[in-house]
Amino acid sequence: MLRVTKLTDYATVVMTVLAARPGEVLSAPELAEQAGLEAPTVAKVLKPLAAAGLVAGFRGANGGYRLARAAADINLVEIVEAMEGPLAMTECSVHDGQCGIEASCGVRANWRRINDVVADALRGVSLAQMLGPAPRPSRKGIALQLANA
Repeated sequence: MLRVTKLTDYATVVMTVLAARPGEVLSAPELAEQAGLEAPTVAKVLKPLAAAGLVAGFRGANGGYRLARAAADINLVEIVEAMEGPLAMTECSVHDGQCGIEASCGVRANWRRINDVVADALRGVSLAQMLGPAPRPSRKGIALQLANA
């Protein structure tokens, strides 16, 4: 089963809390309360999000975090990559020389195509869109993307 880690899921939840309150600076405990998460978990996800430039941290009595950019300008692939590193369905989807059968492998190019489709799908969803109800999924759209890749 292909899935993001719990921390990446929690990072997305924290980011949507910030997106729902644009421009506001929220402390880690406030974020934890609003997200329904434990404070140590929120602190853990904020570090890589800040390192990736997705949230801005402020020190002091009124310190906390806010989005570094507008929610419409942050996409899901950025959040996933901040938490997990480069998106890769397989090791060879991103890095050359990671596999002993790379030279004779017949599926590598297809895994790269699939990797690109998944990355493009995540790139196509902004944090702002995550605040609203999800559109009905279109399996046909994904099939067409794979066929045309």
